[in-house]
Amino acid sequence: MAEATQANELKGLARFLVNSGLLTPEMAKQTVKDARKAGQPLVQFLVEKGHLEPRKIAVLAHQEFGLPLLDLDALPKDSFPKGLVDGELVEKHQMLPIFQRGKRLFLATADPTNQEGIKELQFHTGLSLEIVLVEADKLSRVLNEVVQAQETALGMALEENLENIDFDLGEEEQGNEGDNLEVDEAPVVRYVNKILLDAINSGASDIHFEPYEKSYRIRFRQDGMLYEKASPPVNIAHRLSSRLKVMARLNIAERRVPQDGRIKLKISKNQAIDFRVNTCPTVYGEKVVLRILDSSAAQVGIDALGFEEDQKELFLKAIHRPYGMILVTGPTGSGKTVSLYTALNILNKPEINISTAEDPVEIQVEGINQVNINTATGLDFAEALRAFLRQDPDIIMVGEIRDLETGEIAVKAAQTGHLVLSTLHTNDAPQTLTRLANMGIPPYNIASSVNLIMAQRLARRLCEHCKTPEELPRTALLEEGFTEAEVAEGLTIYKAVGCDKCTNGYKGRVGVFEILPVTEAIGQLIMEEGNAIQLKELALKEGYYYDLRAAGLKKVKAGITSLEEINRITKD
Repeated sequence: MAEATQANELKGLARFLVNSGLLTPEMAKQTVKDARKAGQPLVQFLVEKGHLEPRKIAVLAHQEFGLPLLDLDALPKDSFPKGLVDGELVEKHQMLPIFQRGKRLFLATADPTNQEGIKELQFHTGLSLEIVLVEADKLSRVLNEVVQAQETALGMALEENLENIDFDLGEEEQGNEGDNLEVDEAPVVRYVNKILLDAINSGASDIHFEPYEKSYRIRFRQDGMLYEKASPPVNIAHRLSSRLKVMARLNIAERRVPQDGRIKLKISKNQAIDFRVNTCPTVYGEKVVLRILDSSAAQVGIDALGFEEDQKELFLKAIHRPYGMILVTGPTGSGKTVSLYTALNILNKPEINISTAEDPVEIQVEGINQVNINTATGLDFAEALRAFLRQDPDIIMVGEIRDLETGEIAVKAAQTGHLVLSTLHTNDAPQTLTRLANMGIPPYNIASSVNLIMAQRLARRLCEHCKTPEELPRTALLEEGFTEAEVAEGLTIYKAVGCDKCTNGYKGRVGVFEILPVTEAIGQLIMEEGNAIQLKELALKEGYYYDLRAAGLKKVKAGITSLEEINRITKD
């Protein structure tokens, strides 16, 4: 009696399997719970776990429900209706359209009691459904093949047949309504999504959408270099920019002024990628550049940055001081933000209050108070710094010291018990000290507040699969900066070749650093208003400092990068 009551509590396939004697009520209830937890249809779960034979379930269901039973392997896969139902939906319910006749659609399933799935597919297709029973293991395998084949066909269509897609330009000047009609076109939407995914998969840092008079070019920046990746038809230029602007929530009717926005692309339930978007009107349309914001870049750890051991020791010592200023310098794209956030991640603890002011915030980190600079509302770096100092900070990070006002507040903060991290745009570390003096900051304030200056560049790493030793004459090596001792001991340097695992012989990047701690002697020279050349000479004499060129040659000697690459980033 108790078993009959338990069986009545069950529904659908579980109840049928209990009534057929294949499962006990207790086992059925537990299996339903486990299948729901695994996110799988019950019959698929039972078969995959080996609890029941798929053939036995199909035969019993055929006898019970009087539905036709087919061998799915005997049906030609290329004859299945295509595009009727989204692949995600058929995988979710394990139901496959196998034949269409007029308004009737024959649907293969191993679970005819799945009324939710049947109703959902009927709604999406708008057709009358005829249910056909098949074995669960065969259905699962064929579903995988069909969905994969559809995805491959879509990818090929996007890559190879875009020229053949008919895009109706409509009127040259349209309002919001016309623009909305344009960007709703599925081919453009799919094409833009594919470009974004390709950029993420290839490790690109930026995507450039560039219109010209007779052509359109899409380029990716990989390892610091731009490479052309696609040339879609020029007549869809406006549609591409409109689609990107819709994704970034920008005004698609405004094409005369630059605009800034952000895109959040959800790749899966647990993974999302952010893009910073900027549009700029050009002669032949709007150029759109997307910066891929990778929050994981700040989690790489200090050992992955590329410091030499002595440099790492100096850097760690400086960031663990309770007050003072650390300045990072280098051109745009040299990895300054990643270096600063690596330091902040080391320091990010519950007992420490960290605030940052950036233009804009590129890497979002839990536990750090991050502020986006907005000059339109009067929130500039100086104003943000003033606010931070009223909020009991321990560590402050300023995106960039651009003017005397910001510099003076940062120096004051560093002198009053706060650790301040910031950036400047100078060529090397000694020039940073003279740059601060040129801004108008008194030399004694510079000497008493700055703890350490770090100049950096990013060099492309040689591909480990294809790099090849390069033979250079002794005189050439000496001219490049290697010492007599290094050449005499049998120096081996490598050159880029190129293979299917890299881009032109390089894969990834490594930092090249020049670190200058402000010692007592350096501080004294600053107060005496010494210039950059004198500061560099003194640092070299003290023995702990070597410049970017020397640091780059160490990377060449270690086989990490090529001499050609170091010449590219360090030679004047």
